[in-house]
Amino acid sequence: MIEVKNLHKAFGEVRAVDGVTFSARDGEITGLLGPNGAGKTTTLRMLYTLMNADSGQVLVDGIDAAADPIAVRRRLGVLPDARGLYKRLTARENIEYFARLHGIETQLMHERREKLVEALEMRDILDRRTEGFSQGQRVKTAIARALVHDPKNVILDEPTNGLDVMATRGLRAFMRNLKAEGRCVLFSSHIMQEVAMLCDRIVVIASGRVVADETPDALRAQTGEANLEDAFVKLIGSEEGLAA
Repeated sequence: MIEVKNLHKAFGEVRAVDGVTFSARDGEITGLLGPNGAGKTTTLRMLYTLMNADSGQVLVDGIDAAADPIAVRRRLGVLPDARGLYKRLTARENIEYFARLHGIETQLMHERREKLVEALEMRDILDRRTEGFSQGQRVKTAIARALVHDPKNVILDEPTNGLDVMATRGLRAFMRNLKAEGRCVLFSSHIMQEVAMLCDRIVVIASGRVVADETPDALRAQTGEANLEDAFVKLIGSEEGLAA
C-alpha cells in the first residue's frame, strides 16, 4: 500500500505539488491523472525516492520514504517516464543486472526472470541488445527489470505511451494480473479509455492539488457526465479557473 500525506514540492516560486494526499491500496489499480504540468510526474518521483519532498510524508507498506528510502525501494517496482535501459546489454542482461543489484541469488533470479518473460511475451527479444528496440520492446524489458525483485507495489508512469494496439492490450492484461496477485498498482495515463477499463480508483491532480479521488462511476456521478473524459475536463477546468 502506498500512502501520500500532504505532500509539497516547489521549484523556486512554482509550487509543483501543493498538499497532495491520497492512498493506493493493495489489490487495486489506482490511476493518477492530470494535465501536463499538473504535478503528476513530480509526485511520482517523490514516491519512488528520486526526489525529496519539501514537506509531507510518503509511506510504502507503512515505511516512511524519507526515513528509510532503501527499504522503500525494495518494496517498489518502478517504470519511470525515462525507461533508462542499458542499450549495450541484452534484455536478459538488463533484467539480471537489476536482480543482482537487489541481491537475488542466481536460481531465484532465473525463476523470476522466466516468469516475467512468459508473462510479458518477450522470449523473442530476450537475447537481443536493447539498442534498436521498438517502444513496446523497451517497455516490456523495463517492466521485467523493475519487477524481478518481486515488489508488492508497482508504479507505472504512462506505461502504454507509444505502444501499438497489440502491445497495449498485452500490457493491460499484465496489469490486471498484477492486481489479481494482490499487488498495489499505481499508474499515470492520458488515455481515458485505458483508465476507465483498468482503474478501481482515480486520483485527479490539477495545479499541484488533488481535485478528485473516487471510483470511475463516482467521478461520473460527481460531475454529472456520462463520459469519463468529459468528467476529467470538467474537474480540471473548474480547478484551473479557481487558480486563475
